Amino acid sequence: MNVYVRELARELGRAGFEADVFTRSQDAAIPEVVSLGPGARVIHVAAGPARPLPRPALAEHLGAFVDGVERYRERERADYALVHGHYWLSGVAGLELARRWGRPVVQMFDTLGALKNRVARTEEEREPEARVAAERRIATAVDRIIAANPVERAHLARYCGADVERIRVVPCGVDLDLFQPGDPAAARARLGLRAEHVLLFVGRLAPIKGLTTLLRALATAKADGLGPADLRLVVVGGDKDERWDGERARLLRLAEELGVGPWVEFRGPQPQDRLPDYYAAAELCLMPSLYESFGMVALEAMACGVPVVGSRVGGLATTVQDGVTGVLVPEADAGALAAVITCLLHDAARRRRLGLQAAGWARRFGWPCIARAVIDVYGELVPAFRGAARRFPCESLL
Repeated sequence: MNVYVRELARELGRAGFEADVFTRSQDAAIPEVVSLGPGARVIHVAAGPARPLPRPALAEHLGAFVDGVERYRERERADYALVHGHYWLSGVAGLELARRWGRPVVQMFDTLGALKNRVARTEEEREPEARVAAERRIATAVDRIIAANPVERAHLARYCGADVERIRVVPCGVDLDLFQPGDPAAARARLGLRAEHVLLFVGRLAPIKGLTTLLRALATAKADGLGPADLRLVVVGGDKDERWDGERARLLRLAEELGVGPWVEFRGPQPQDRLPDYYAAAELCLMPSLYESFGMVALEAMACGVPVVGSRVGGLATTVQDGVTGVLVPEADAGALAAVITCLLHDAARRRRLGLQAAGWARRFGWPCIARAVIDVYGELVPAFRGAARRFPCESLL
């Protein structure tokens, strides 16, 4: 979500628009205003403690956040044409700001609480009812909703009561200058990876991302003949949310119990400009998620020419072309995942073919094309934006 907001704001700025991104201040040492490039900037608003907070605790500071945005607007005499909210907390704030300013509001959700609760396996994994209720209210009140794919559009209508006539499908994008095929041997050398086979997982260590299924799949593959392989599963990512600190320890214990501990290496969060090396180093990018609204990691991997093996859930079912840019398996099916991993590791020619097709597919999703589609949505609500999409240099229409 952060990548999406940043890249969209930058594209809007490059095309001559002015885009202000308001976010809660998490570090008092960071300046109030930070430039993202021409015409785009981030404004840090004081609302609650200036430090990272667990997501459930953020709701109580929404009022202060809205008031802070309003104070900034009045001080700078800014006049915004519309409000674009991302995630449910921003949707709550966006509705109030739009009401005060008399402006239309566009919303994206990233994920839906109702769907996360459908796959939650413990009470700790469940999203609060306040979030689910807020998403229903936002979905029925905003002027437009942007869904990442037709699957999300259907979910918004079914679980949030959204009017499908107000939903527009615009996929996520990828930085094609940053994410592109690289030299696997050179990438492995830079990362200190010496295993013969490298598998990659990128994402938060939340149960919904399916790492438990992935570890069980590796154990199954090992028992079915992959045992002698010189293999490494590199786990990149994490979360500032302290409640997931214990998840990493649990996963490490599970890996040891399953006998695949020596294969697994947790590397924590990485800067985005380092991610292309991780993708280039990998033979497969694995996304065993229980739920994904889109799957930006899949798009980044494919842009780097790496096949994706993922669950057939949510947006992954459309982001990954099964049998063309990767392979899809039923969610939570460790046996099916193990079989595909083993098969692809033994078939270099098929991996190369999938990787080449993946890189070609991903080129349709450059950020200028995405920004062009988003500005078309804005133009439905703000006459001044109509026809402005031609400012975006888009090589291929989605």
